[in-house]
Amino acid sequence: MSSVLRKNEFKQLIEVGSVARGKSRHRPRNDPQLYGGAYPFVQTGDVKAAPFYLREFDQTYNEKGLAQSKLWPPGTLCITIAANIADTAILAMPACFPDSIIGFTADPKKSDAKYVKYCLDTYKQRIRAISQGTTQDNLSVEKLLSFRFRIPDCAVQKKIAAVLSAYDDLIENSRRRIALLERMAEQLYREWFVRFRFPGYQQAKFEKGVPFGWTVTKLGELYRTASGGTPSRASSGNYGGRINWLKTGELKQLFVLSTAETITEQGMDSSSAKVFPRQTVVMAMYCAMPDVSLLAIDAATNQACCALLPKKDYLYPSFTYFLAKYALAQMVTFAHGAAQQNLSQDTIKKFQVLVPQKSLIERYLHMAAPIFDQIEVLLRMSEQLVKTRDLLLPRLISGKLRVDELDIQFPPSMQAG
Repeated sequence: MSSVLRKNEFKQLIEVGSVARGKSRHRPRNDPQLYGGAYPFVQTGDVKAAPFYLREFDQTYNEKGLAQSKLWPPGTLCITIAANIADTAILAMPACFPDSIIGFTADPKKSDAKYVKYCLDTYKQRIRAISQGTTQDNLSVEKLLSFRFRIPDCAVQKKIAAVLSAYDDLIENSRRRIALLERMAEQLYREWFVRFRFPGYQQAKFEKGVPFGWTVTKLGELYRTASGGTPSRASSGNYGGRINWLKTGELKQLFVLSTAETITEQGMDSSSAKVFPRQTVVMAMYCAMPDVSLLAIDAATNQACCALLPKKDYLYPSFTYFLAKYALAQMVTFAHGAAQQNLSQDTIKKFQVLVPQKSLIERYLHMAAPIFDQIEVLLRMSEQLVKTRDLLLPRLISGKLRVDELDIQFPPSMQAG
């Protein structure tokens, strides 16, 4: 009997809710007449970037845009079927989206949208595998509906979603706190070193708009620069070792806590890769991705990363990070007008920056360093929460870890829903 019940738990999405593609009928899609109104218009990139609930978006439709689209209600599960396949997020507000996104609306008697999202996340790699095409990956509604997912009764779905949502709520809270702390640290840097509103600025002397005692200096006079390398993929002995190996695509948050790949001593010796110590600021030299991060681990890098190694002991990481971030933004602006739109170490070393007095940098350190420390702690906490959630996810969705008889307290996000 139990095996029959378990077999009957596997259902298509259409059996537990409604499934339909988004709408964007007007051509051309980018017609300016459609945009700039009050209706959020979310795209595949917004779904991919959303941590769980989709709250942030870059574009809005006006009344004309809405007329050729559809406004989906909050709670709709968005599933991407083009560009980045099988990414999911739940709308936190009414929004429109194009036909590159599928909208799933849960039947409240048969399914829970949060559970279905977790279910799709578990099957993501399998869904992507059947979406691979000869020219462009694409997931049709028919392909998505060919999957049968384990969907137990609603009470069990809600319990499973409650367990996983508790982790996601903590992760999202940490992300919000991190974003707030980053804004605080950056605003402090901007006030002091960009707007020149540092402590005592009212009494300071200025020459040609610059505080007296500040100097215009090339980055190469303040920092040694170094880049890394990529070991050959032809030798399996170059990868999978104990040395963290960082690529530019991983410079997406303030601190680098881990790397997607590792290399061996053999891999490092056979290439120009070298290990940089914790607290090193690393810049991307690809102008398409002008990112900066601070190493929270010892790590080697590929050749597209440039490490800044201070020549002066007062060039602390919390100061260097923002100095590099603002300098890189200017360098990229200049590079976009040149034939070569990637940076080199030589370009970076020759770039001139305005440097305040040592005493002011040290005063900034006393205020910024505790903020950076809090950010690192929160990032490490979030990383551990993600790992724990991802270990639980397949066991809960598959039913190997049963919750039927457990008395589970729903987290605030589910109580509100």
